[in-house]
Amino acid sequence: MSWRLQLDGGLAADFDSNLSGLGTELGTAAYNMSEVLALPIFKQENVEDAFQYILNAATSPATKVNEETLTYLNQGKSYEMRLKKLGDVSQFEGKLLKSVVRVLFNDKRLQYAESEQLASWRTNRPGERLIKLDVPLSHNLIEFNASSSALNAVEFLWDPTQIASCFVQVNCISTEFTPKKHGGEKGVVFRLHVDTHIHGKEQEKPFHSASCQVKVFKPKGADRKHKTDRDKMDKISDSEKEKYHPSYECTVLTEQEIHLSGSESNGKVPPSPSELDWSLGQSPLMHKHVSPFRLPTENIPVPLQLREQSPIFHPDDSFGSFEDSANNQSSSSETVEHLGAGNFVGTPSVGTSIQDTQDWLKQNRFGTYTKLFQNFAGADLLRLGKQDLIQIMGPADGIRLNNALQKRHVRPRLTLYVCQEQEQVYHAVYLELQTLQELRAKLATLYHIPSEHISTILRQGPTGIRVLVSDEMVQNFQEECLFSLQTIKDEPSSGLDKHVQGETYTIIMA
Repeated sequence: MSWRLQLDGGLAADFDSNLSGLGTELGTAAYNMSEVLALPIFKQENVEDAFQYILNAATSPATKVNEETLTYLNQGKSYEMRLKKLGDVSQFEGKLLKSVVRVLFNDKRLQYAESEQLASWRTNRPGERLIKLDVPLSHNLIEFNASSSALNAVEFLWDPTQIASCFVQVNCISTEFTPKKHGGEKGVVFRLHVDTHIHGKEQEKPFHSASCQVKVFKPKGADRKHKTDRDKMDKISDSEKEKYHPSYECTVLTEQEIHLSGSESNGKVPPSPSELDWSLGQSPLMHKHVSPFRLPTENIPVPLQLREQSPIFHPDDSFGSFEDSANNQSSSSETVEHLGAGNFVGTPSVGTSIQDTQDWLKQNRFGTYTKLFQNFAGADLLRLGKQDLIQIMGPADGIRLNNALQKRHVRPRLTLYVCQEQEQVYHAVYLELQTLQELRAKLATLYHIPSEHISTILRQGPTGIRVLVSDEMVQNFQEECLFSLQTIKDEPSSGLDKHVQGETYTIIMA
């Protein structure tokens, strides 16, 4: 019995000695947080090398938390995507980035047959693209390209020191790539994928890639699908709802591993910039059109009516809210309507109606923006400043519309000063075309007679000779020449045009 007591005592002593100091070590030892943060679950990417792409489209509330979020889009509707370089941008000063936005298949089975699927789509939808860039609504894009050989991609250059805003339209519907190709089937999931390169190094792998899952429905179909999903989620318990992602107003594209996608993975090298057909003259956005200016950093006052009608880019350093920017967008493919001379509308004034404002925009080659300004009367349009118009339309069309509203005339190519006989006061005659016909019309206005009643214009030359004025002579007039005009009434049979009713005159410029 004694050996048993000794054994129990020895075990207890050893156990006590092993536990001694355990609490002391935990309480007094240094706690190295850096070792904990070094664990894989706590590792984060360096924000200095990060980019953020945000698509202004809501995610589905019916996606489980262990799955990637899914975004619903309407066919042909313009959705804003904002691209931003996070952290320090000083390393990108003076550099440009080229981003390529593609519509890809999410399903691997369709990825392997991508070329055949796209060829079939091209046959059924000739002349159309899977994705388009809505240029008039986009901001801070310097050049863009939509190659005819890549219908599922658009690309553009942008300055990483600013936030770029591009509006994209996806024209293919998810059910177009299902076996029966109709709305009764569950449509395929696309992937909206963005690759970003350093401009000039496009042959290298992109240094940043991100994407998100999207489904594309016929117009208004995405709205109906969102409602169906919300109704579905309202019918389940709160505990079940925790298994699903909440619906977010915007979609943050998820960073992807750098890899060659689509046709590039099939062994084809993407075309170099010199091989691409840059779309000059085919769109309101001109070559290198935004680089000369930057939006001011201070807050620009914008009329409330304009904020409700237009997706104005907010020039602060954050993305901010989208403020329903996609609700009232215009399609860049709208055909410009030409009005006949009988429907001519003068420059908008405070009293100009909405319809007359629309007609004026069309006849002055602003037809692309009629939907954007569909609720604007003349007074509303005149309240917009030059910077407002530039933000809405881009610098080229914004400055042109501002000049048109301010009635800024083209600087004349030639200015003459003429004095009617018996007068001491000279009148300025401004010629823009420098033709005889234009000179005749200006002088007719001065004499308050129809231009066809001036039969001949002569210029008095050396020794008093009279020289017939022609287009060539008008083009050789010296700037700011002085002329004294003498009017001679023609004989009844001497007029050049026998069909002119009434008296005709010959004007001598001395």
